Amino acid sequence: MEPVNDPRLYSGRYQVTHLIARGGMAMVYRAQDQLLNRPVALKILYPELSADPLFVERFRREAQAAANLSHPNIVPVFDWGEDEGTYFIVMELIDGTSLAELLRGSRTLTASRSAQLVAPVAAALGYAHRNGVVHRDVKPGNILITSDGQVKVTDFGIAQAVASEDHLAEEGSVMGTATYFSPEQAEGAPVDGRSDVYSLGVVLYEMIAGRPPFIGDSPVAVSSQHVHGTVAPPSQFNDSIPGDLEAIVMEALAKSPSQRYQSADELRADLLRFTEGQPVRAAVHDVAFFGPDATRAVTRVVDGDHTQAVPLMTGPRTDIRRRRNSHPGVIAAVVVVLLAGAAAAYFLTTKTAVTQMPDVTGQQVSAAVTQLRSDGLVIGSITSVSSPTPSNSVVSTNPVAGAKIHKGELVTIKVSKGKVTVAVVIPDLTGKTISDAENLLSNLHLNYKVNFTDVTPAGGGQPNTVISQTPVGLAKGQTEDTVTLLVLSATASFPMPDLSGDTTLQAATTIGQDSLTLSPITSSQCSNLVKSGLVLATVPAAGSSVKAGSSVQLVTSSGFCNVYMPNVLGRFQAGATNVLKSQGLVAAFTIADPSLCITSQPGQVVDQSVQPGSTTPYNSTVTLSICDTSGTTTTTTTLG
Repeated sequence: MEPVNDPRLYSGRYQVTHLIARGGMAMVYRAQDQLLNRPVALKILYPELSADPLFVERFRREAQAAANLSHPNIVPVFDWGEDEGTYFIVMELIDGTSLAELLRGSRTLTASRSAQLVAPVAAALGYAHRNGVVHRDVKPGNILITSDGQVKVTDFGIAQAVASEDHLAEEGSVMGTATYFSPEQAEGAPVDGRSDVYSLGVVLYEMIAGRPPFIGDSPVAVSSQHVHGTVAPPSQFNDSIPGDLEAIVMEALAKSPSQRYQSADELRADLLRFTEGQPVRAAVHDVAFFGPDATRAVTRVVDGDHTQAVPLMTGPRTDIRRRRNSHPGVIAAVVVVLLAGAAAAYFLTTKTAVTQMPDVTGQQVSAAVTQLRSDGLVIGSITSVSSPTPSNSVVSTNPVAGAKIHKGELVTIKVSKGKVTVAVVIPDLTGKTISDAENLLSNLHLNYKVNFTDVTPAGGGQPNTVISQTPVGLAKGQTEDTVTLLVLSATASFPMPDLSGDTTLQAATTIGQDSLTLSPITSSQCSNLVKSGLVLATVPAAGSSVKAGSSVQLVTSSGFCNVYMPNVLGRFQAGATNVLKSQGLVAAFTIADPSLCITSQPGQVVDQSVQPGSTTPYNSTVTLSICDTSGTTTTTTTLG
């Protein structure tokens, strides 16, 4: 973040301090909310766009769409407004980084880590879809990862209610980020939640392959490939990708929405199955053709990573069959073309024989080399890699098995040198969320298995948190060992957390993280222990038994309660102080007018600022007048 030269104050409340990022429609600043004394993210529409009512309307709609979404994996919107012609949105300030930063320089993430990060994104999108909002701009830059590993989706910049009409994009164009467009979005066709599923599939592809499925010299070129191009399998760029995860990616990237996951929740469920080592549903689906002859470009698009208006794509969709043309002239032309093609193929195959790359994975390297040479192929480099497959067996080849290959072509081979493990200390995961536990285990290259239970342990626990593990925490182990986690299921009963003393925002966040529902009904009570505006209690009460989905009502403090003023007239200073202190009041002393002390002794109270029997707020100060022949000292005694 870079400090700003002009720390402007917006709406008399939000003072910008640092520039965080520049986006397609707005600039994002770190700001200080002076009313609530907390840091926030301030998204400010570009000045040249503030004069355009269409962009202002889109900006306003972004705020409304996001403000209505309350989910642990969605960045909350606190406020929005206008200041001297400048429009802004106030959001939670996320301490962390974006997925785009993690992927910078074509870096890849492990299959397990990728699935763990994408699953909560799918959960956030599924929640938004159920509430009638489609994101339309899912990309790594809009996926944030907090410093404690929580994943949050932000920037519902082009989101709209599914049932509403969108006339805000220019005619003949569509808003979004070309690299992550769905085919129907590129064509300007109506979109639903399955469009976000496609875009999230592109993100997952990039995380494991080191590049998106389609790249080109311009956003238009990339959009065209989304509509007409064929997706190459990500394993073509990273042969360590597990088959099940590749199947998940390819189902998400099906051209036809009807062949994709039908909801983000379905995608999330398959990702969780993958992380738990269970069979995935996508592995039994054949949803999208991909192969070694898929069209590929060589230059990475730069502008395609930004949200912008891109011309609509037209022409035939690869997932829609054309109606058969029975015109005899057309048939004759097709026959001529086919005959010409057959003749050309015959000519070419007589010059250079074409065959399929044989599958030698799993074979001992010596046998594989012999087979490939007998097929007329040339052996290039042979590289040893760490792998759980038996030592000296073939892990992968390039070209991959089944690819079209010419005799005499060079083949490189990766050979297993066996599983290489190192000693590790098993971390103590009890009390941690599934996501946090999975992240810790993955970082240590440990495998894991999750078992769920509805039985809450005697010491309590929260849904989706680890209550025990095997091996136990701090035990010695080896990388690639499997740790079994016993997790309290979302359907189990658990004690209501104690939210007293929290802000309402902190309480709402905790309620969401514990899979509870925040009731729109609130109430307030006076309290002598909890500051005004903070949570005093909840309904159900802290410690009572609740289940996921239970509604929780917050009771906030309205400030100090009133107490009755005791009569301390005639008491001496020490006694009067103790009486007031027992009532929660603060005693202050001043010298009385000598005319009031004719019949009183020095040190006695002869007047009090709050009359006996009346009420006054707890912790308030009561001034007591005492007789004192010295007549010069004023003292105050606090409750401390």
